[in-house]
Amino acid sequence: MGRQDPRTSSNLPEILSCLSALQTEEAELSNSLTELLNARDPILGSLNRLHSLGTHLQGLRFDTKLLLNKVSQTAQTAERVGGHVRSLDDEMGRVREAGEHVGQVMELKASLTSLQSSIGNQDWESATRYCARAMSQPIEVISGRFAEIAVPTSESHLPPLQTLQMAREALLSTFRQKFDEASRSRDSTTTSRFFKLFPEIGWEAEGLEAYASFVVDLVRIRAPASAKASSPLYYITSLTALFESIAMIVDQHQPVVEKYYGPGKMRSVVERLLQECDRVVRGIVNAWEEERSMKRKLTDITTNPPIPMFSPSTRKPSSYSNTEDAPVDPRDIDKILSELAGMIGRWRLFRKFIAESLKEDHPHFGEKSNAHPNPETVAFLDSLNASESHRMFEGLTTQYYVTLEVWYIRTSIDKAHRLSNLDVSQSPATTTTPDDVFYILKTVILRLLSTGSLSGVESTFQQLRDVMERDYITIIKKKLDDVYRTTSSSGSHVRAERLEKENRITFITLLNDLDISSSHLERLMRDLSGAQAITQQFIDEEQPMVKNFMIAFASVGTKLRSTLRVGVEQLFNQLMRPKLRTLIPDVYKDVSYVLDDDAYSAAEYQDVVRKRFIKSWESLVDVYRESFADDNYRIFFGLALDVVLRPWEKTVMGLKFTELGAIRFDRDLRSVTTFLSSQTAFGDAREKFIRLQQVSTLLNLDSEEDVDEFYNSSGILWKLSATEARGIVALKI
Repeated sequence: MGRQDPRTSSNLPEILSCLSALQTEEAELSNSLTELLNARDPILGSLNRLHSLGTHLQGLRFDTKLLLNKVSQTAQTAERVGGHVRSLDDEMGRVREAGEHVGQVMELKASLTSLQSSIGNQDWESATRYCARAMSQPIEVISGRFAEIAVPTSESHLPPLQTLQMAREALLSTFRQKFDEASRSRDSTTTSRFFKLFPEIGWEAEGLEAYASFVVDLVRIRAPASAKASSPLYYITSLTALFESIAMIVDQHQPVVEKYYGPGKMRSVVERLLQECDRVVRGIVNAWEEERSMKRKLTDITTNPPIPMFSPSTRKPSSYSNTEDAPVDPRDIDKILSELAGMIGRWRLFRKFIAESLKEDHPHFGEKSNAHPNPETVAFLDSLNASESHRMFEGLTTQYYVTLEVWYIRTSIDKAHRLSNLDVSQSPATTTTPDDVFYILKTVILRLLSTGSLSGVESTFQQLRDVMERDYITIIKKKLDDVYRTTSSSGSHVRAERLEKENRITFITLLNDLDISSSHLERLMRDLSGAQAITQQFIDEEQPMVKNFMIAFASVGTKLRSTLRVGVEQLFNQLMRPKLRTLIPDVYKDVSYVLDDDAYSAAEYQDVVRKRFIKSWESLVDVYRESFADDNYRIFFGLALDVVLRPWEKTVMGLKFTELGAIRFDRDLRSVTTFLSSQTAFGDAREKFIRLQQVSTLLNLDSEEDVDEFYNSSGILWKLSATEARGIVALKI
């Protein structure tokens, strides 16, 4: 807080207060002055020391000026000397550069002279070496003015650049001539000798072109197929010989080409080979189409499609018992398909080999990594897919193979339906249809995979799925619908019973066919997903897509299982549901759970509920147990339990129970549950009895135990509501 101004004081206390403050301040100032005076001696000592340093600093200043003068003179001298040294370095550099230039020109002149001499002596390796040495000189040296003056001689007066180019062209002409002569005479040593000389003098493309012509000739002179054109293996053998000869050339010659020309240089040779391949394939395919009359066969199957059973078509179906009289013999189509699949598969296998040979040059290509594939490799694969051979085999796939294969399997499925017989070797009973159809289906899919055609696999699997749903599952469903639709009620009682039994067996057999078809399909897809044909015929990028197409086709299994369940429910509703509705009322007729000791002993001895239930159940269900397949019986068994349990619960809710009666009910329930569990290999029975078991638990509670407290604290996963629990306990008397 600041001191008050005395001039503003207006009374004695304020004046005294100001006076006291001034006295205090005066005392503080006096003390400060005393402290300063006491510290004067150290300050004077410091000032004296600083003063004594002045003389020493003056001496140092004088010495520094002398040193500065000497250093400045030395620096000026060094600058003059350094300038002269740099000038000398520049001059030496120019002299050295001139010397190198002269040396290069002399090397050029010596190389050209030796080159001319070697050409004259026909020493082609030496000529190549001297030509390469001359070409190694910088272009500015070869075309420089000094070289144009110093290099020409009286024998060769042309500028060195022109002389070198003429020598290179002369060597190229000679190498081509020698290479062609050696290739015609099949002199492998001379062929290799001149082949490796081309790139050393800058004629890499020309060398590869000559080499490509050489290997194309090797393909052209291959031995023709010895079999006749009518043989089913003639065209497959011809294509195999063609592709194997090209593959062998690529495999054997690729290391040689890449050794002298560099990695990836085999592509241009392969492109020339593919051009020759296109020419040969075109002839083979055209001859095959003409020899096999494919246009006529395609027209025949188009005008004579299979007519499935129950079809409204007015055209009379072919009699497969006499295939010679049929417009189109399926056996002929089967042979054509096998031959066609073999031809397409040979091309795909060859294509895969070429693609993998390229991947060896670029290991990152095709791997799942962030590295991008080599542009040249991608371009070559695109050109391979755009080749005429690829287009022709794709055309064979779409125009002939897919169409014929779909016709063949539809015809085979229809034949299997029409010739279906009871398979006496199977238990439970099935027909021959599932085994026949899925044997043909497996054959067709294996043949399809052997083609290696991704587009063919996709298209065929889509149509196969439609065929299986339309021509197989739908036909079986129509057979099921017709079993009881055509039943006549006229006739004697014995005849009606026999007819009902026959219809029931027929219906169950068809349901078993659906069940075994589902099993066949699952096993077929499981086996084929790891088929060797997928890894052999398809490149790595295509294999996952093929498996996805197979998974999509396997959705037929869902349609099979849904049709099967609908059929079992139809049979159950028509034959079993009406009879099962009276089972529980008949079992509990005259049964009471209001028991004393004597009544309980009598009920224990008679065991009425268990005996009546087993007798009624066996009379109704056992006949189906022997006829149904396991999975079908499981569905049927579950439907039967569902129909029985609801009336059972309703009957129990209408009874009264003593303590002994509740114990008796629990024993009856457990005995029935044990019996039903023993009837099946699956554990569905006890799960369906959970509600009744909880009813029994509540009926057997102690009378003093609170039902709500037990319901909430027992830890049981209740299927009954709390209201239902209280109603059940109220049944006790």
